[in-house]
Amino acid sequence: MSGTGSTGDGHGRLGSRMSGLAVAVGCVLFLAGFAWAAVVYKPYTVPTESMTPTVHAGDRVLAERVDGGEVRRGDVVVFKDPAWGDMPMVKRVVGIGGDTIACCEKNGRLTVNGKPIEEPYLQTKGLASVNNFTADVPQGQLFLLGDARSGSLDSRVHLDDPGQGSVPRSAVEARVDAIAWPTDGMIGRPQAFAVLPGGVSTPGPLKLQLVAVVAGVVLIFGGSVYGPVAARSARRRRGQERRTPVGAH
Repeated sequence: MSGTGSTGDGHGRLGSRMSGLAVAVGCVLFLAGFAWAAVVYKPYTVPTESMTPTVHAGDRVLAERVDGGEVRRGDVVVFKDPAWGDMPMVKRVVGIGGDTIACCEKNGRLTVNGKPIEEPYLQTKGLASVNNFTADVPQGQLFLLGDARSGSLDSRVHLDDPGQGSVPRSAVEARVDAIAWPTDGMIGRPQAFAVLPGGVSTPGPLKLQLVAVVAGVVLIFGGSVYGPVAARSARRRRGQERRTPVGAH
């Protein structure tokens, strides 16, 4: 009898240890994922509708803290420049240093160094700008446009400024990776820019961080549930063993 009771106690202790281990690992993953995200990303609230339909006014976005030198064409960035009001703004990079940006070609598209660019993210399909323009982007600068081209106050408004409407790479604070609220998900990299020199940027580690957080939640919940279930199962097993006559099969 004492031997069978010890077996039941052993199952209970094993279940308790496994439960505790799962909860401990889950806490580590959960906290590590959040801490990692807090270091890499910064939340912003989009102030205007200039990036509609990609992001809307009032949307909360998660932007990866990056150096301006890492920015590529097609990126949606958060930047601050005195000529633009010296407040955080969100626009899309369509040109980098050395590029000639022009609009519009015969089909209404923007061109970068003479190459027409398909822009599926635009609010008004098939029309890259309501007014024609040309700009040569100086080295170390970025040319920025909103996705709602009919109402966006962007580089086109500053064409007469030094740099023909561009801003320094150093003005970039972060690159937008996802919309956190409402939960619209990741912001893709436009493939039209991928064929140009430098290509497009790689999304940050947000997905991996979310996996860590979700895995942590699952382990914490699973471990918390498994412990009591395992203990109850062990008690039931001990009760059945006590009721079984000695020598019975």
